[in-house]
Amino acid sequence: MYQVTFSDQAMGEINKLDKMKQIELIERLGAITPEELQAGKGDLGSFHRFGKNFYRLRVGDYRIYFEITAPEQAILAHYVLHKHTLADFVFRFKLPFSEETMVEQEDNFWKYLDSLKK
Repeated sequence: MYQVTFSDQAMGEINKLDKMKQIELIERLGAITPEELQAGKGDLGSFHRFGKNFYRLRVGDYRIYFEITAPEQAILAHYVLHKHTLADFVFRFKLPFSEETMVEQEDNFWKYLDSLKK
């Protein structure tokens, strides 16, 4: 079993969820075994990005992007994203990803773009 830590983004997203969904996400992430990481089947996948090995865990409607940190062999959850969002798509398909991409998830950003059409 790994020790689990969260980035500010991941913690912020988890805090927005109801308690039962928080428990579901954290329990599933904390239950990952080295054997599961090697197999990479089902709800767990891996890819190489930014010179690191990242993993994507699917839990319900959410995607958790994390890495295993050396030397302590702990899980560092970088991002918690809702499935079918622009940020999830961008990160999964290895497009350039930045904090600006996270801003695009905000409703106000899309309302602003819609207002430009008028």
